[in-house]
Amino acid sequence: MDSAGQKNHLKAYGIAFAALQEGIPVDWLLNYKGGSFSMENDKDMEVLCRQRGVSYTKLNDKQYAHIVKEIADPGFNGAVVKLEKAPKIAVYTPLNKEPWDDAVTLALTYAQIPFDKLYADEVLAGALDKYDWLHLHHEDFTGQYGKFWGQFQNAEWYKNDQKTMEALAAKNGYKKVSQMQLAVVKKMRDFVGAGGNLFAMCSATETFDIALAAEGTDICSEPFDGDAMDPNAQSKLDFTKCFAFKDFTISSNPYEYTHSTIDNTFTRKIDYVGYDKDTKQLTSNDYFTLPSAPAKFDQVPAMLCQNHTDRIRGFMGQTTAFRKEVIKPDVMILGNGISEGGQDSDNFEARYIHGAYQKGTWTFYGGHDPEAYQHHVGDPVTDLGKYPNSPGYRIILNNVLFPAAKKTVVPTVVVNSKEGSGATTSAEQVVTANHISIYPNPTNDELVISYPRGKVGAVAIINVAGKEVVNYTYNTENVSVNIKDLAPGMYLIKVNGNYAGRVVKE
Repeated sequence: MDSAGQKNHLKAYGIAFAALQEGIPVDWLLNYKGGSFSMENDKDMEVLCRQRGVSYTKLNDKQYAHIVKEIADPGFNGAVVKLEKAPKIAVYTPLNKEPWDDAVTLALTYAQIPFDKLYADEVLAGALDKYDWLHLHHEDFTGQYGKFWGQFQNAEWYKNDQKTMEALAAKNGYKKVSQMQLAVVKKMRDFVGAGGNLFAMCSATETFDIALAAEGTDICSEPFDGDAMDPNAQSKLDFTKCFAFKDFTISSNPYEYTHSTIDNTFTRKIDYVGYDKDTKQLTSNDYFTLPSAPAKFDQVPAMLCQNHTDRIRGFMGQTTAFRKEVIKPDVMILGNGISEGGQDSDNFEARYIHGAYQKGTWTFYGGHDPEAYQHHVGDPVTDLGKYPNSPGYRIILNNVLFPAAKKTVVPTVVVNSKEGSGATTSAEQVVTANHISIYPNPTNDELVISYPRGKVGAVAIINVAGKEVVNYTYNTENVSVNIKDLAPGMYLIKVNGNYAGRVVKE
């Protein structure tokens, strides 16, 4: 699955999925030649590869054992993850998709991965119980019809969409579309809580959390629901209900083509350097980078970031990227925006984020279409046959296979750094990895690390960008590490040179 060895990266995911459907276990070789797949030699799968134009290599047992040994080497940042069962996939897609297509639907169709379509009727009736993975088509869960009113209020597609959604809400017993959308979002939240995996792109990411935060509060202006929004709506938002975001400000202007300060579309600094006559798209220095996660220890980000490049061309959407100051500290940032100077910036933006809620997971991916930099209303559907090795689309398909993997769970310690709040993981909730215990000291600013089977010799703390921010040397069984100066966020902890857990400083 590297740049040179694979003719069609996207269809290769479909081959892996087809094998799982036939009961053939698949090994996901993380970081080996761009993140490769292996399985027992099967004539039907071999024929399928040839039919779909997917490159493959036949190996004998000795050759494969050599690869596994190479991946197991401590000096190689890789791991072998078992994929055991094809996940059951659903796409939440509107009744009338005009004027939008959907990148995930395109990816699944091109890779020939089967999926079911459903919408509000099915979700409200409890249909999500049958699925492992749910994607949210470009959607506005706030009931504001994508904030298109200012520009498209007289367009037939807009008026038809509003009539259709109002009728659907009434059919399901709701006076307003926003009320129905909240009920749908809560069903999806419960789906994740029960162990499901949710994936969303573009405005579905932002509006999902806004809907949760605004439960019980009218945030819709008169053009959207016939009455004025609550004048105190902003102060009534409950950010504790959100998956990913906090402390954002919602837009109260119906003419604004934006929902909140979560999105970075209109504040990001990107240089537009030209115009592509073939694609009729502006070209720019807009890129984002994927982190190099320690695959042997932290398999979740390693799986979600498998690619043949760690630098991916950016693309816009109604929600293009996420402002980092409104992202909760326990959220994994898997894609960091590159600033106009071409360097990674911790304060610029996040393009790709992931987190857990109860027993399940969610992933938000900014932008609308990885191969259409600016996808305007009415633009033609992207032909993925022209982009079979798209790294931006590979990110989507990483998430499709994610539920099939048998994952390791990384121990996480949460420290509440707000004055007087105390730690949120107590000494009685000791987190253990490799016989190393890590837990907060009640003073908020320290971590206690103990190693009863030996001595703590060295402690390093690494941020999500892979930069070492703390490095101390000790020679004792129990140590106290000062984290007062660390900014809020997620960090990895190394003890005696080995990864031992995560710490989240709120």
